[in-house]
Amino acid sequence: MSDASSSPSPVQSAYGAEQIQVLEGLEPVRKRPGMYIGTTGPRGLHHLVYEVVDNSVDEALAGHCNEILVVLQADGSASISDNGRGIPTDIHPRTGKSALETVLTVLHAGGKFGGGGYKVSGGLHGVGVSVVNALSAWVEVTVHRDGQVHRQRFERGQPIGSLRSSADDSGRRGTQVVFLPDLEIFSGGIEFDFATLAARLRELAYLNGGVRIVFRDERGETAHEEIYHYEGGIREYVAYMNKEKDSLHPDIIHVNAEKDGVQVEAALQWCVDAYSDTILGFANNIRTIDGGTHIEGLKTVLTRSLNTFARKRGKRKEADGNLAGENIREGLTAVLSVKVPDPEFEGQTKTKLGNTEVRGIVDSVVGEALNTYLEFHPQVIDLILEKAIQAFNAAEAARRARELVRRKSVLESSTLPGKLADCSSRDPAESEIYIVEGDSAGGSAKQGRDRRNQAILPLRGKILNIEKTDDAKIYKNSEIQALITALGLGIKGEEFEAKNLRYHRIVIMTDADVDGAHIRTLLLTFFYRYQRALVEGGYIYIACPPLYKVERGKNHTYCYNEHDLRKTLDGYGEKANVTIQRFKGLGEMMPKQLWETTMDPTTRTMKQVEIEDAAEADRIFTILMGDKVAPRREFIETHSAELDLAELDI
Repeated sequence: MSDASSSPSPVQSAYGAEQIQVLEGLEPVRKRPGMYIGTTGPRGLHHLVYEVVDNSVDEALAGHCNEILVVLQADGSASISDNGRGIPTDIHPRTGKSALETVLTVLHAGGKFGGGGYKVSGGLHGVGVSVVNALSAWVEVTVHRDGQVHRQRFERGQPIGSLRSSADDSGRRGTQVVFLPDLEIFSGGIEFDFATLAARLRELAYLNGGVRIVFRDERGETAHEEIYHYEGGIREYVAYMNKEKDSLHPDIIHVNAEKDGVQVEAALQWCVDAYSDTILGFANNIRTIDGGTHIEGLKTVLTRSLNTFARKRGKRKEADGNLAGENIREGLTAVLSVKVPDPEFEGQTKTKLGNTEVRGIVDSVVGEALNTYLEFHPQVIDLILEKAIQAFNAAEAARRARELVRRKSVLESSTLPGKLADCSSRDPAESEIYIVEGDSAGGSAKQGRDRRNQAILPLRGKILNIEKTDDAKIYKNSEIQALITALGLGIKGEEFEAKNLRYHRIVIMTDADVDGAHIRTLLLTFFYRYQRALVEGGYIYIACPPLYKVERGKNHTYCYNEHDLRKTLDGYGEKANVTIQRFKGLGEMMPKQLWETTMDPTTRTMKQVEIEDAAEADRIFTILMGDKVAPRREFIETHSAELDLAELDI
């Protein structure tokens, strides 16, 4: 044992000033890209486009831009241009470089900190375009400003030559940024997904009524273009989300006012055929997934105002008590957008607004407009209150039913249709549960699993479609009871707490056929409607079992779709003597096969369920799982030609 007072070793002595590493310019971004864009996977890749587009949107917010063009170019680069003021190009007094070069090469440089360039902005941290520059193989910026055109190129964050300027008689103004993401950073690939970008650009167009966003994809043989332009702004957003629902009142209640420098815009509409609410919150165009003070203000004013009207119109007596917030919000679709001069977001991801003053401002502004509207539309308030009272009565019935859930544990009850085979680990972070259909698949999964951290919950048949089921029926359903108690979900509507979740990876594992796809959709509907935070938190996964096993002699290959099968057969050649086994269901697979192909963490493929576009997700769930047959038939007829329904990934 060494003496604590002995002299330090040479290794310990070597720690001096020269060991302190100083990263200059954009070096820290290339060294630790995850700190700035979250991930170097697909989400981080698309974040680069959002950062540049957000700069153009900020110009629109400031009243200087009404058109934005986004182009995915044939060489893999992305081009974003606008008709705003153009990035300034004169010499910056502190850096001695042009303002354009400063913005592109210095972190935390931009027009969003002093209050003079932008009144409100989504780019809180000012790292946007400089981070894009740092993580791109090259960036080319063109600025049309004051009768001149200015150009500069950058490679991996470094300027290539100086700013070039020349006379410009085109009459244009604005900024164009073209960039190619760096494969050294995004080693998984740099191909942009059209649908992912389209969802965000459509959302931005709704949030900024009147701004025209043109999105063009030039990578294929023929260019594809979509235009997002909504003069009605978020009113059109709510109409889009409720398109397949029966609205309780035809008019969308709209609020648009400013107080103490904070602009508040809200659009609300209640629907007959919905048992949950959909509230999308935005602060400075940023989707606040985790809510915040603006959402708290909206919920508070809705509860107070509608309870006041219930008393005033004789719908509730004092002895009845107040209607709860969730009763009042049942069937509500709302979009709330606030523009805050100095936003305080919780964390770099900006998913929760923290400004305390915004709560009272939203309460005041929405309350005043809502009360005025409802005073002049008594038939609307009566319909909303009738639905809320029905929800209150159903909630009372559900409360009695869910007491059964609290008393009956899935681990102890002998009446459960499927036994939970739990794992030995009690650490939720390393535990995963496979939800499988039927006893035969459950048997194979139980035998093939790693008992240390993999649990199996077999379900019998198809669970309830909770899209068109009230809470009382949900809690009486044995399959749903099994899910709720096995996962530790708690009660619908209560605040979701990840610490109560018993497994941090919930894997839906169904057969690769139409029935399996239907069961998968029912389960996804349950998770999305019952506890949406599970989906948004990234806890839900879909297992990808193989469709085929191809054997040739002693060798075998598993194929996960028709494309894999064709590729494998082509590799063997035409005259090869091969045997093809088609797996009709998971129950046909031996436990060892199921482990090797679908459950072994070192070899399996799993898809994490993400909700990038909440409005579109809500609409699709309504179409596929709602009461109306016609929209569902239309959806199936439109999309069935695109892919084999047996392989439909929903």
